[in-house]
Amino acid sequence: MVKTFFLNLSLNKKLVLMMLLMTAVLLVTLITIYWQAERNLMAQIESQTAELAQAVQVGVEEVTGGASSETRLEQYLSSLKTKGIKEISIISNADEIIASTNPNKIGTPVSQKKKELIIKAELGEPAVDQEGKAYNVIIPVIAGQAHYGYIHLQINVENLQETLRRNTTKRILAALSVFAIGILLSTFLSVWYTEPIHNVVAAARKVAAGDLDQNLPVDRKDEIGDLTRSFNFMVQRLREQRRLEERLREAEHLSAVGQLSRGIAHEIRNPLNFISLSIDHIRAKYRPADGAGAEGFERLVESMKEEIHRLDRLVGDFLDYGKPLKLDLQPCSTRELLADVVEIVRAKADSDRIRIVEAYGALPELRLDMELMKSCLFNLVTNAFQAMPDGGTLTIASEESDGRFVLRISDTGTGVSAEHLGRVFEPFFTTKSKGLGLGLAMTKRVIEEHRGRIEFSSVEGQGSEVTIRLPLEGSEAAQAGADPGEEQPWRSS
Repeated sequence: MVKTFFLNLSLNKKLVLMMLLMTAVLLVTLITIYWQAERNLMAQIESQTAELAQAVQVGVEEVTGGASSETRLEQYLSSLKTKGIKEISIISNADEIIASTNPNKIGTPVSQKKKELIIKAELGEPAVDQEGKAYNVIIPVIAGQAHYGYIHLQINVENLQETLRRNTTKRILAALSVFAIGILLSTFLSVWYTEPIHNVVAAARKVAAGDLDQNLPVDRKDEIGDLTRSFNFMVQRLREQRRLEERLREAEHLSAVGQLSRGIAHEIRNPLNFISLSIDHIRAKYRPADGAGAEGFERLVESMKEEIHRLDRLVGDFLDYGKPLKLDLQPCSTRELLADVVEIVRAKADSDRIRIVEAYGALPELRLDMELMKSCLFNLVTNAFQAMPDGGTLTIASEESDGRFVLRISDTGTGVSAEHLGRVFEPFFTTKSKGLGLGLAMTKRVIEEHRGRIEFSSVEGQGSEVTIRLPLEGSEAAQAGADPGEEQPWRSS
């Protein structure tokens, strides 16, 4: 949950959150260290205060008892658990050290500096003086009206300084640790963000070099993810533009070839007509008189005439494909249209052992060019017959779906291989030894001029199916028409 929330944040929010987190960690760490240091310092001060009170008590006993026992002072000093009290000395009213934990000072007069402290003590002023890492404290001992002398305490502050240094070191180390963690997090974030940027840069260089097969993975929802998605979208548009340019060049090439071919086709038709007339003249003038020779002569002439007619049909188909279509739309009964097509092919179906199954679910009236649509359906049925050389079943079914009239023509023939499936409607593509491959291309063109769509599916060795979708009168499809830029769904069942 937290990880998903963090990943969904923008880059700015992540950086701000990281800085706030580092600041919070630093504050919590410093507060914790300060609290522990304060406790340790207070404990040490309490310990030294207790030692100081005990030392004063021992000193008072030494002064008021009238006897000086340096052994007792030494034992007391050695029994202290800390180094708070460094030295204890008893000073008489004559300013002479009469007892001390330092035997070398016994019997010696006090220094001038300590005399000044004694004077301050007598005047009631604080008698404290710093000497190196220790403090000298002079305390007068007065009981009633009697002045017994002075207690000189040398207090060691080295422990307190050591504690303060230790606490300062802890604070510095804690701050350095937090900043080190922050630097590591910053380094991680920089690598995490710069690596995908480097990938985008590398992919952009490849795209600039002409390689448009670049698609970066998008697994983030921040600015880097937006950048990656924008890059992929840009590359996709570049690929589409390249395909459009290739199609445009191909269309220009085909247009030039088509113009040249139409000129050649016209030129071919004239010699074909002359050859056909010449053959008729040869048949009439040079036909053999005997029966055997005449029969062979007739077969040869008929074969020549048939080939000339076939060439003339191919040239006619080519010229028809290049002409602009002018539809003569009239109200048309789909029942009569399908009945006419089936009636035309009935005899051929019987001779080729092909069973025709008519499964009509809906036969509405449409506005069609009757002759063109009949030619298209006849062409589709003929192709299905050719795919079933050993006989089979041809099924013609119809229905209404989503405001369209749907007509399906399926066969149980040889089918089309997967590699050729996407090219069946291309001009001049054919798997047959005869023909230019313009029949299905012309059929697709006619269907689309009727604002319809045609789809082809096939499984090699099992058969094929052609689906025609035409808009019904008054439907949204009929009013909007077919999308000319819509891709046709080629698929393999």
